[in-house]
Amino acid sequence: MTPAKRSTEEAMVSSFNQTIEPEEYREQEQGGEEDEPFGGFKSFLWHGGSVYDAWFSCASNQVAQVLLTLPYSFSQLGMVSGIILQIFYGIVGSWTAYLISVLYIEYRGRKEKENVSFKNHVIQWFEVLDGLLGPYWKAVGLAFNCTFLLFGTVIQLIACASNIYYINDKLDKRTWTYIFGACCATTVFIPSFHNYRIWSFLGLGMTTYTAWYLTVAALAHGQVEGVKHSAPTELVLYFTGATNILYTFGGHAVTVEIMHAMWKPQKFKYIYLVATLYVFTLTLPSAAAVYWAFGDQLLTHSNAFSLLPRSRWRDAGVILMLIHQFITFGFACTPLYFVWEKVIGMHETKSLFLRAIVRLPVVIPIWFLAIIFPFFGPINSAVGALLVSFTVYIIPSLAHMLTYRSSSARHNASEKPPAIVARSWTIMYVINTFIVVWVLVVGFGFGGWASMANFIKQVDTFGLFAKCYQCPSKAPPTPAAAAPH
Repeated sequence: MTPAKRSTEEAMVSSFNQTIEPEEYREQEQGGEEDEPFGGFKSFLWHGGSVYDAWFSCASNQVAQVLLTLPYSFSQLGMVSGIILQIFYGIVGSWTAYLISVLYIEYRGRKEKENVSFKNHVIQWFEVLDGLLGPYWKAVGLAFNCTFLLFGTVIQLIACASNIYYINDKLDKRTWTYIFGACCATTVFIPSFHNYRIWSFLGLGMTTYTAWYLTVAALAHGQVEGVKHSAPTELVLYFTGATNILYTFGGHAVTVEIMHAMWKPQKFKYIYLVATLYVFTLTLPSAAAVYWAFGDQLLTHSNAFSLLPRSRWRDAGVILMLIHQFITFGFACTPLYFVWEKVIGMHETKSLFLRAIVRLPVVIPIWFLAIIFPFFGPINSAVGALLVSFTVYIIPSLAHMLTYRSSSARHNASEKPPAIVARSWTIMYVINTFIVVWVLVVGFGFGGWASMANFIKQVDTFGLFAKCYQCPSKAPPTPAAAAPH
């Protein structure tokens, strides 16, 4: 590396260290805290931008409610395929998250050189695509990302209603969806990912408890009488389960927003991989144990809670997952809030209360869609095949190849290929091409066919606006015995 080149890169890193320090957050949210007795404690809980905050955000956001549907996926795939595909998609997801982080650094570096200020402005994925590849890519990125996040929040509401029903079945799942829709609307008051420090930490603790509860409870319960593990049996079921796992490790649609909340986003590069390795310790044991215990029964029970006996441990897991789904709703909805603010010209408004008010219309269509399509499990696969496949696998891989297609772009790249690919651009292109072809054919093609076939089957069986999807039938009240003569 020439001295001139080295000095340019060092200047860029120095610029990042200075400008990404959360100046805007201090002005908006920390004003007057020095005079408050609990200002330091509030700052500790509220203002996160470290590497650890980003790791907690990635790990917490990745598992969420899909933890409860992975045993269902194993019943469609079989044990061996379920384990292999989790590891495969976990690695592929970590790679494309790395690509997104590289493209963010490239975009931010170019804008810094042009003296563009992002004070009070959160950079988003579609803006990165616009800056690097032009308006057509911006439109594609915006469409896929927003649609995915929209249905991601819908899934959280469905999961809330599905889970609470196992504690209190006096209300049907549709009514619980109304209630939790109102509760989740309060996320409009959380300004940005910078303010999810305590929530991310707690959220990961909640999913960790739930995962190990599922594992221990299934092993303690033992195998049900006559248990069968017949999967895989049908191509439709196999590819439906595969796309649900693709969805599991495609939770990095909010990577850019998490990076922008960091004080030093250039340190993000391998955070998602480390988060994924931790997530494996939650998803693999729990899915394998529950499938071992219940086998084919899971084909008609997409929520793992539904097969485990009622206990205080299960109730604790349900409650913790409800809280976590509220957090994940905020994770998925916050980028939508940002987009809406930018559309109506309110994104740089300093009043948090005013921004909360203008965000409320975003929640209404989410609420409505959760009531129309309450299909817990099948909707994960459909979203994975049709939206996640492009949003977090195909588009980042293509965008990276096109951004660095010229020798000058590769020479001036802010981030060179990592050591794991021997610093080779050729190997990076080969990996990216493989991901595009694989996900396009297997994820979008076969997965889209299978998941939509399964989704349509659920609509035909239960209908739209289903009042209580997969609820156990309640026995009619026993008639009173006839009085003796």
